[in-house]
Amino acid sequence: MSAFSDPDAVAKYAEGPVRLVPGFHSLQQMSALLLAERVPGDGHVLVLGAGGGLELKAFAQAQAGWRFLGVDPSAEMLRLAATTLGPLADRVELLEGYIDAAPHRPFDGATCLLTLHFLSVEQRLHTLKELHRRLKPGAPLVVAHFSFTQGEGEKARWMGRYAAFATASGVPQDDALRAAQAIAERLPILTPEQDLALLHQAGFATAELFYAGFTFRGWVAYAS
Repeated sequence: MSAFSDPDAVAKYAEGPVRLVPGFHSLQQMSALLLAERVPGDGHVLVLGAGGGLELKAFAQAQAGWRFLGVDPSAEMLRLAATTLGPLADRVELLEGYIDAAPHRPFDGATCLLTLHFLSVEQRLHTLKELHRRLKPGAPLVVAHFSFTQGEGEKARWMGRYAAFATASGVPQDDALRAAQAIAERLPILTPEQDLALLHQAGFATAELFYAGFTFRGWVAYAS
């Protein structure tokens, strides 16, 4: 049996973001509410970085009439998404690849949660521009990822807080500290000012901060 078809493995995967991202379930709920401000009852939503299916499931449960395209580069994670979705999967199309693989049909809204921090500045800008190209005018894009100020000593302090939250949530302290160190060394984390500038540069004239949880920030932006 594949680990991604094992119910125990699915359950353990689902526990991860809750232990590492402050207010993870509330982040999903807020994202759905922000989308619903402009996405019609029968709308079509693009979810980039959909592997695992956690936000797809939350959005599909929140809005019975929405349809979704979930895009992710990992085939294994997309299989996990299908398992996570269960009977909700009939409203979701899953596509392996990056944003360039997504069709150019105009979507009513889009999300990219806990994904952009894996991309370089150039890749992020390209991804945001391509998301903008696939949205109807005025459609919302909800993003959230690592983003914090990085003056002298600040990065170490914020990553220490990340590890402290993980430890308080049940992650063994040594594991949390190793994870924080790896993230600090390997991920191209930007400041909130840099993230906001990229959204504007990609064509989103309006972007509003709606979420801040220790090392994470989230914005809702609107296609021009």
